[in-house]
Amino acid sequence: MAIITITSDWGLKDPYLASVKGTMLSQLPDVTIVDISHQITPFDMNQASFVVRNSFRSFPAGTVHLIGINTEASIETPHTLVLYEGHFFIGADNGIFSLIFDHDPDRIIEIDVIQDSDYFTFSERDVFAKVAVHILTGKPIDELGGPRPALTRMISFQPVADGQVIKGKVIYVDVYENLITNISHYLFRSVGKGNRFTITFRNPQYSVQAISTSYSDVPEGEMLAIFGTSGLLEIAMNRGNASSLLGMEVDDPVRIEFNE
Repeated sequence: MAIITITSDWGLKDPYLASVKGTMLSQLPDVTIVDISHQITPFDMNQASFVVRNSFRSFPAGTVHLIGINTEASIETPHTLVLYEGHFFIGADNGIFSLIFDHDPDRIIEIDVIQDSDYFTFSERDVFAKVAVHILTGKPIDELGGPRPALTRMISFQPVADGQVIKGKVIYVDVYENLITNISHYLFRSVGKGNRFTITFRNPQYSVQAISTSYSDVPEGEMLAIFGTSGLLEIAMNRGNASSLLGMEVDDPVRIEFNE
């Protein structure tokens, strides 16, 4: 089965998404096109990378993932095809790939194809769609360009463990206003060793002293902490909006202090 996913910051009002889909369907009528998200905040590569990072493994190997974020090409950020864990990723090498992947990819190809337009403002339709069709029709990917030695690196902020304290931050706010942090379950267990703890935020009025297993573990309207499917700590409110209540957004700090 030929599958292409698309992630972009286009929204749904403008003709961009339909144009890209129509271009690919005109050449591959039986292709399955899946929208991962088109509600990414414009140019927000951290947000886009979180969404793709936490969804692409749900698709079968051989899926092509088209990433339409900051796609203008330059010498420093060329259009690039990446093979990683059996999946193909197409985008501009502006650092977003390094935020999605946990380790070095299997192949990196700097795309060198003749686009189907004299304009250079819509690479997703005029270049990326063409590359995706090339891959899914079984043509050799070596025909798409030459090797690129390494990906552009963008360093994401990592949580800091200092004795009995973990200092992290919010990296994503979902549609329910759950605050997803960069503190992993593994780090929480390795530092905490089963000890009691207190999770605090920028707003000193609130704190959490337990990890829930479901959002309904606490009464409606109360705060909770939970490790979601991403394996990262979430601060949420049962049937409420944690982000609004706490006045917190992306990059705001979250602190966990353990007590022996």
